[in-house]
Parts: sequence; C-alpha cells; structure tokens
Amino acid sequence: MTQAAANMTDSRFAVVMPIYEDEEASNRLFKELSAEYGDRVYVVAVDDGSIQQPVQIEALQRHGLNGVVIQLKRNVGHQRAIAIGINYVADKMPDMPCTVVMDSDGEDTPQSIKQLVEPMQSSKIDVVVAQRKSRIETLRFKTFYLIYKLLFQFLTGRKISFGNFMALKPAALKRLAAMQELWMHVASCVLTSKLRVQTLPIDRGPRYAGKSKMNFVGLALHGFRALMVFAEDVLVRVGIICALVAVATVMASTVAIGLKLAGFATPGWFSVALGILLLVFLQTGALTLMTLMLTGVVRSGAPNQIDYRAFIEDVKHAK
Repeated sequence: MTQAAANMTDSRFAVVMPIYEDEEASNRLFKELSAEYGDRVYVVAVDDGSIQQPVQIEALQRHGLNGVVIQLKRNVGHQRAIAIGINYVADKMPDMPCTVVMDSDGEDTPQSIKQLVEPMQSSKIDVVVAQRKSRIETLRFKTFYLIYKLLFQFLTGRKISFGNFMALKPAALKRLAAMQELWMHVASCVLTSKLRVQTLPIDRGPRYAGKSKMNFVGLALHGFRALMVFAEDVLVRVGIICALVAVATVMASTVAIGLKLAGFATPGWFSVALGILLLVFLQTGALTLMTLMLTGVVRSGAPNQIDYRAFIEDVKHAK
C-alpha cells in the first residue's frame, strides 16, 4: 500500500453499518475497529428496530469509539437502514473525507478497509466497491447466486458483482443520498448513479457470531428489489422478447397453414397446432401491451425524496 493510500485511513472517516438483533457480533466489530483505527473512525450504527438486543451507546464508549447509535422506530430492512445511515452522514457531516458502508457481522473485516480505500486516491474514482474473491457459503447459495447474476445481466444489460461493502467520496455520498433508488437496493443504486466505480477483489471474512437472519425468501426478495431499480430497462427487454415470440408465432402459423393447404398435415394435427399457436400469440400480445403500459407508468412517475428523519426514534452520541 502506498503512503498516500495509508493516509486515507490515518485521517477521520465514517463507517455506516446496519445492525439488527446482533449484539455479540457488532460488539466484536466495535472492538476491532477501535484497535485498528482508534478515534479516527466515526461509527454510524443504525439499529434497525432491534427488540431483544438493541444497540447500546455504551458499546461504542466502552471501546473508545466516536460515533452515534441511530435507533429506528421500526424494522425497515437492511437496505433502508443503510440508506438512513448514508443520509445521516450526508446531512450532518457532508465534508467527511471518506464514508465506508459495511455489514456488522464481521464478514466485512475492519482490516479490509485500508485495502478498500486505496484506489480512492485517484481523482477519476468516486466509489470503490468490494467484489468477493472467496465466499464462505453453501453450494446451494453459490448456485442460486450465480443464477441471480446471470438473470440480472440478461434483464438489465448490467453486471452486478458486489454488495454493500464500499467506500464513498463526499460527492458520491451526497449523490446517493439524493437518489430514491438507494432506499430499494444500495448496489443497484450505485450502478444507476453514473458515478465512476472501481471494483476491488476482497476476501470475505467469517461471521463473528450467530447466524444470518436472511433466509431464501429474503434473498429472493433482495434480488427482485435489485431488478426493480432498473424496472424501465427490464420492462422494455421483456416487451421486446414478447414481441419476438409473437412474430415467431405468426410465422409458425403461416407455415402450418401452408402445410395444410399443400396436403402434408395429418388429421387433427393442424387444428391442435394452430390452436396452441393462437393461444401463445394472444398471451404474448397481452403481455406486450401490459409491458408497454407499465413502462409508461415508470417513465411518468416522478421520484419523491424520502425524509430519513421520519424513521428515527432517537440518536445517541458517544462522548
């Protein structure tokens, strides 16, 4: 690592992390952040409506960390909790030299932050995102994750190979905070933000304690939300596919009629084939019209800026 890169974490920077019912893992993360960076790191811990294990401000103070614990009125989900943290930093600390977004379970390691911010010395980079070199996951998870990435690329025309672990410059922080898409899916918001993104391969660490609260249904919903950010692109691509299927159906029907007139059709074959092709044509035609209507709705919908403060119950500062 260059001396310039080291200076990025030698100065003050913020860390935004969502926490939900994960006291043991988050406390260990606080301890390691303190040991690695001391009072240079400013922690923005967003307690996502925890009931059994709420985040205590004493956990930060015990390890000598500067920062805040933002207690939310209710559980809003992982992505919205990150959005609230980003909006808080952009509102209260707009000139923070660097803001890092990371999970609180230890899979995003404090030691990796130095590596993550290294490319930010370049004036041509706004955001650095972590691409996992290794994943400590089951074979089933890896299989579905690969299918998700392929489906995402097919429907949106973009590749997504990173998650929430990222470093942001002040301009990038303000830009993301002003985007409504941030509340839906953080990684997709970065892709659609037009910011200059640098991908950096980083190993994923083992979880500190407990088990992940994300089940298969939650992962599927998370993937659909990533697609929803690009709803207009997805709808247009689906509409094109439907139109192509409808054209292919018309061509196949023409061939079937030609074979019937030429006397090559066996008894009953023509009526069955033409009936199936007619149903396919009607269904794809209806789906195409619905897609075009939904695309118009997406285009005409004006984005509304969300007030992050409406979700906050209390903000406690570590002294």
